[in-house]
Amino acid sequence: MQVEVRGITKCFGAVRANDNISFTVPSSSIEGILGENGAGKSTLMKILSGFYSSDSGDIILDGEKVTIDDPADAIRQGIGMLHQDPLDFPPFKVIDDFILGKKGGLIPNRRAAIREFNELATRFDFSIDPESYVDTLTVGERQQLEILRLLWLGSRVLILDEPTTGISLPQKEKLFATLKKLASEGMTVLFVSHKLEDVEALCNRATVLRQGRLVGTVEPPFDTKVLVEMMFGKEIPQEPKTQLRMGTTVLHAKHVELEGIRIQIKNIDLRVRAGEVIGVAGMEGSGQILFLSACAGLAQPVKGSICLDEDEKDMTGKTYHEFRKKGVVYLPAARLEQALIPGLSLTEHFILSEGMKGLFIDRKKSEELAKSRISLFNIKGRPDSPVESLSGGNQQRALLALMRDPLKLILIEHPTRGLDVESTIYIWGKLKERCARGTAIVFISSDLHEILKYSDRVLVFFAGRVTPPLRASTLTVERLGRLIGGKDWDSIETEVSHA
Repeated sequence: MQVEVRGITKCFGAVRANDNISFTVPSSSIEGILGENGAGKSTLMKILSGFYSSDSGDIILDGEKVTIDDPADAIRQGIGMLHQDPLDFPPFKVIDDFILGKKGGLIPNRRAAIREFNELATRFDFSIDPESYVDTLTVGERQQLEILRLLWLGSRVLILDEPTTGISLPQKEKLFATLKKLASEGMTVLFVSHKLEDVEALCNRATVLRQGRLVGTVEPPFDTKVLVEMMFGKEIPQEPKTQLRMGTTVLHAKHVELEGIRIQIKNIDLRVRAGEVIGVAGMEGSGQILFLSACAGLAQPVKGSICLDEDEKDMTGKTYHEFRKKGVVYLPAARLEQALIPGLSLTEHFILSEGMKGLFIDRKKSEELAKSRISLFNIKGRPDSPVESLSGGNQQRALLALMRDPLKLILIEHPTRGLDVESTIYIWGKLKERCARGTAIVFISSDLHEILKYSDRVLVFFAGRVTPPLRASTLTVERLGRLIGGKDWDSIETEVSHA
């Protein structure tokens, strides 16, 4: 199906998210939609998929102008969207989630649905049990489930919004193979991303947006420098990796064992020093978040101990509040669900984080504080901006601005998930400033390049096993990917025994 947008404009108050955008995507192709955070990519895709209505402009499918009133209407027109966080129902069984949205009687034909589900899954070499529960699936498997559901509902245009965020390298390879197969069978794929390497590896063409406007369309072979300049209007210099002098012990996890709902992790031994950055890699659900939670007092080890500071004060069994008083802070990946408070403004967040004393709040002083932090951390927002109105990159900057000094240890999940290259460089610049002042960082990332670029040492989790700390300078993306997939572990054990 050929997709054309003509003169699409969408405003949110004074913000013009899409400004007179027009382009055409031919059928049987994969079109990359590139742009920085806040460029208008997701807004445009939500207009195409019926989540938003445009203020003006037309959508034309196979030469015919159509009106799309809601997501169900979009599906009827043949357009399905896979969101960055799949829109599924974790308490449901896979097959029940799959059936949702299908027209029919009050009682769906589950036997026929299971047969058709299995046929589709076999066609794309997906291994998902229709009788399993959605909350047991990895992010990659949830994406596969949503792709199957959209195809079953009749989608001929598939929109994917930042689909490689939070999935492993093998899952990304499987996703790309699926999309190429779909395009070869006549489907049109709109691949929304800020990751240039993904667009270059997958797409037949790239359309670039900047600040709500169409900048241009680029054919392969792609020139990374040209694409970056189109996205940001300038060249983005890559900062060289700096080696900081390590200080005294900040955290010592001694022979720690952890138990989660579906995983048991044994014998984690890690000593983190001031100024050091530890990257934590592994397939989703391999225990990384459980480990970070234990290092913050949010989860308790079943064996071993968590000690802080050079004197190795045993904090095992202490609460997160007590860890906070010791200079430990945890930044989760779910910014709005677990870190920020929707409905509150930036000023109100700074009031809460600073713990202002007295019976009454000094609003003038609070607004001055907010303005100062907004300027210092280059947040695109105002003191009265609700946090949910900020882009992902600006929410992450706000979280950094909310951290108080001094800090000894920052534990952070996916620090740059969903962020463009400029925001990524900025976030890590601010984190490295903390390292220069003696703060240690332990972070989780599914981006192997990020792990190797910013880490001093790396821990790899796989099926309840954890490697000893590995020097990042000795690793490659390929080797790290193999370790995450459970391969080459014998060689690690040999290296350690000979060390």
